[in-house]
Amino acid sequence: MIHLPLGAATNKPVVRGCKLCALGAKMVLFVTGLCDAGCFYCPLSREKMNHDVIYADEMPVRRDEDILQEARLIDALGTGITGGDPIKKIDRTVHYIELLKDNFGEDHHIHLYTASGSKEDILKLASAGLDEIRFHPPPPLWNKMTGSIYAKRLTWALDAGLDAGIEVPVLPDMRDSLISLVNFADDMGVFVNLNELEFSETNYRALNERGYEPKSDISSAVRGSEEVAYEIVSMPWDIIVHYCSAAFKDGIQMKNRLMRRAKNVRRDYEEITEDSTLILGVVIGDDLEEIHRYLRETYDIPENLISVNYMRQRVEVSPYILEDIASELPWKCYEVEEYPTWDRLQVERLELN
Repeated sequence: MIHLPLGAATNKPVVRGCKLCALGAKMVLFVTGLCDAGCFYCPLSREKMNHDVIYADEMPVRRDEDILQEARLIDALGTGITGGDPIKKIDRTVHYIELLKDNFGEDHHIHLYTASGSKEDILKLASAGLDEIRFHPPPPLWNKMTGSIYAKRLTWALDAGLDAGIEVPVLPDMRDSLISLVNFADDMGVFVNLNELEFSETNYRALNERGYEPKSDISSAVRGSEEVAYEIVSMPWDIIVHYCSAAFKDGIQMKNRLMRRAKNVRRDYEEITEDSTLILGVVIGDDLEEIHRYLRETYDIPENLISVNYMRQRVEVSPYILEDIASELPWKCYEVEEYPTWDRLQVERLELN
């Protein structure tokens, strides 16, 4: 979960970007996979890492309307702009900030993650309407921040009127450097976000080489990362120090975002689960039009409880109806559980006949 620092001043507000993210009300706008930082722990997928691609949550973006559509589908109250490094495509990023502000108003909160930024870049982002910026300094600099380029970047951001902070993963063998980093942030008066370090398909070899291990058989989080985070968060800082665990991101943050989307994309024949997934019936065959016609006429299925999904090459129907009739049908019938995302990632499939 997200933790506020123990002993911090009680009148310190929660970072707005984190508050909206916890509600699942932030769209994730991935503006490019290009990045010069070369962090060994980067968790990006192979499809995104070092590729100049754009995604709004799970939706590939080909035009501005794709971004606006995804924001509407999750009833977004804000957007987190990420990458790669969004500043690698500064003009594109500025355009998207202006697009979101123009369509959803000034209250649509936008924060951005970056490992770079000139003074000119940061002023461009602020002028476009960016609300909050989070810098990602590399580990070798964590105990050498004073006088570094990141000290200048934070100053430029604060002078431009942006909320500014530092966001890094908790490397369990770099406790002292992390404390030094937060001390620097405390002196500057900027917030810090600490993320639990996680294994991914692209970083696991680098993490293994450094001796990191999963904390359990069912978790992708790194052993020791959370313990160091708790220790640092519990220190008496004057700034806001957050800790965001892997479990919170998956079990609360993402679940809330999926539920917001599920309520907007759910069709009459789909059921929303407590896990924010969708349950529906699926019939697979060669002639989808014929399957649809046969089911409608033979079983008098209401029009709103059945449809042809040409993109996924299947007929979709109420799972309750299909469960009753599947044994009578010559086609393959399944009850499927899927995420309500653009890609409709399948969680489970149960054969009914």
